[in-house]
Amino acid sequence: MTITQLKYVLSVAEYQNFTVAAQHSFVTQPTLSMQIQKLEDELSVQIFNRSKKPIELTEVGQKIVDQAKVIVDESNRILDIVHQQKGFIGGEFKLGIIPTIMPTLLPMFLQNFTKRYPKVKLIIEELTTEEIVRKLSDGHIDVAIAATPLENEAIKERPLYYEPFVGLIPQNHRLYKNKTITADELEMEDILLLEDGHCFKDSVLNLCRNHKIDNKKGFQLQSGSFDTLIKLSKEGLGMTLLPYLHTLDLNEIEKTHLREFTNPPPAREVSLIYHKSQLKMQLIEALTKTIDGVIRGAISFSDVKIISPLKKK
Repeated sequence: MTITQLKYVLSVAEYQNFTVAAQHSFVTQPTLSMQIQKLEDELSVQIFNRSKKPIELTEVGQKIVDQAKVIVDESNRILDIVHQQKGFIGGEFKLGIIPTIMPTLLPMFLQNFTKRYPKVKLIIEELTTEEIVRKLSDGHIDVAIAATPLENEAIKERPLYYEPFVGLIPQNHRLYKNKTITADELEMEDILLLEDGHCFKDSVLNLCRNHKIDNKKGFQLQSGSFDTLIKLSKEGLGMTLLPYLHTLDLNEIEKTHLREFTNPPPAREVSLIYHKSQLKMQLIEALTKTIDGVIRGAISFSDVKIISPLKKK
């Protein structure tokens, strides 16, 4: 039994397909299949039910996979321990970022980080908050950038910055003539929202939770991107709320439709998060330092009211 064989088993268990698992393991499909078969022969068990489509784990296979995750994670930690001891900043570093932060923050720090730490192989994945928490727990990613607090004891959070919400209001809207807006003036049916799965939507719902619902509008739209919400708002189909960094790329005409909240404005806390058992602290410190260096020139709010990103029951 080898660590490599266990990694191949975990890959097939994740992708439920030998060909796809081989591609993600950077080996040929026959090589991967042969190694898994060798492991099954050695253990005298069948790990996968190959007659099922997609491939399924057998009962004993599931138990083997559960233990294999522990073994592979611990084997990876040995290298992390050595790197930590030597102060080495390099190797593979897997980063997850939520979709509402990725397009604004990533371009600000990525080039600086890769230039400063050329020995780091940064692997970036766009994930929802739910996916991030699961992958941090499973060891599939090392660190993530997400809206916090998450109220998860297994996850450590390092706040990077506070990002206020800003209203984007069309000219035909009842709040357009206001110089500033308040949370009490918001009406749920009046706001164009992101679709389910985005924590920013949950933050907006939490902000508006106790406010009245107006059914005068003949529709309620939920979109997957801020760009769509901005375009629809420009057409006069409703107001929307944007994170501050998303307002910086608006043109001058579009910016005349922005309305800030009265102090303290509602905001989201954006943090670097990682599992409490994470050992790649040298890399986490390096990433934190890089982001701190670029974000201070763009955003520096402290007197804010943090709105939870968690869906309230």
